[in-house]
Amino acid sequence: MNFTEYSRYDATGLAELVNKKEVTPKELTEAALEGVKRLNPAINAVVQTLVEQSDQEIERGLPNGPFTGVPFLIKELGIQAAGVPISSGSRLLDGLVSANDDELMRRFKKAGLVTVGTTTTPEFGYNFTTESVLHGPTRNPWDIERSAGGSSGGAAAAVAAGIVPIAHANDGAGSIRVPASYNGLIGFKPTRGRVPTGPNAAEPAYGRSASFAITRSIRDTAVLLDYVSGPDVGCYAWAERAKRPYSQEIHSPPRRLRIAWSAHPQNDAPVNEEVLRVLHQTVKLCEDLGHEMIEASPAVDEERHSLAALRIKAAYTTSSINQAAAKLNRIPSEENLETAIWSAYQIGQSLKATELLEAFQIQNIISRSVGEFFTNYDVLLTPTAAQLPPLIGELDMNAPGSDMQTFGKRIFNYFPFTRLFNTTGQPAVSLPLGWSRSGLPIGMQFAGCFADESTLFKLAGQLEQACPWNEKLPLAILQVQ
Repeated sequence: MNFTEYSRYDATGLAELVNKKEVTPKELTEAALEGVKRLNPAINAVVQTLVEQSDQEIERGLPNGPFTGVPFLIKELGIQAAGVPISSGSRLLDGLVSANDDELMRRFKKAGLVTVGTTTTPEFGYNFTTESVLHGPTRNPWDIERSAGGSSGGAAAAVAAGIVPIAHANDGAGSIRVPASYNGLIGFKPTRGRVPTGPNAAEPAYGRSASFAITRSIRDTAVLLDYVSGPDVGCYAWAERAKRPYSQEIHSPPRRLRIAWSAHPQNDAPVNEEVLRVLHQTVKLCEDLGHEMIEASPAVDEERHSLAALRIKAAYTTSSINQAAAKLNRIPSEENLETAIWSAYQIGQSLKATELLEAFQIQNIISRSVGEFFTNYDVLLTPTAAQLPPLIGELDMNAPGSDMQTFGKRIFNYFPFTRLFNTTGQPAVSLPLGWSRSGLPIGMQFAGCFADESTLFKLAGQLEQACPWNEKLPLAILQVQ
């Protein structure tokens, strides 16, 4: 199978070929590695390839899972795979190697996925573009002068370019959904507690972050979540299991839903006119499908929300830096941390326990208020990002003066819609439902009630049927191919 043919399939399609013995897992990994060789110089999405490890996985015999033999990439942040260097995009942690597989990695392997490499991230995931000093900028396959988004920018760029059909990603403020939006893909953030986080972490970012994947088709998203969800040994909280597999829900049209929609960010950030155009088209599409559409959004004290999020992020970043630096016997400094991260580290070092507890209480108040809003609505529709993909260098967190507070306010003027659902823990998905006049993808975000991924999957399956997105391919990458 050549790369061009391989790159047109989603993960389910490739697994079906393997099951029918029309192609071998080794042939698929060779196609993926050929994609890295051809395309990575243009987009810089893959940090390293794992040729020896993937060959060994195949030779030992792959598990009989839903994605047996399908090539896969893991993000350089938020997951552990035995023997794989993961630096979190930081010079401080360059060369850090994971000692063991965490539970999510074990489940990815049991699903039959073959890990062929790792993908880029901004340093410690603190940016909505992926442009670390350590690895350089990751470029958007739709326009290589623009960012692929972040913090799972490498994962999204690799999937959009066809290097793999599915890639690990995680989301602490929109880091699955934003790059999915910018690359014409599906970015699903599960409910807090849906996907295992152990044994090395209780709740990443104190419950604000969730790990999962970026995909090209809703069937891949549903099948993967069916397979990796559920509590792991020793966890103290988890989301209640769905009544039916998500892979069945995508084929069941939803009842008439009551969908709130909003074009107005909580922080009053401006929204690009082309993004608004796609939002209104999506409202009309949902109405045509029979859903009740009401313009409404939950009331949130955004100043307090930002304060809580900053404190929690600073505390978690500082703790992560100290733990990892100790393993490498290194000292965090301005020489090995980017400007905004060094600022976050200093804030975290001086943060009082009472200030962190106050942040948790703010988060609780917001969650209760937003939960009350969702007692009247099944889903909330917003744009995923307020602006089109920024140019490379437009959001540089290593620029002089990029302290955590100032830089944080700046990036959330671009991306004001996603962070709320990391605070509340609700599921949310970005779907590629529109394009700009210049051909850039524009994603729409649908947030559901806590632990109700099922409704989102039903709606996403319906929208994928009504407005297919897999027919579009990134022209910039096609030219490189």
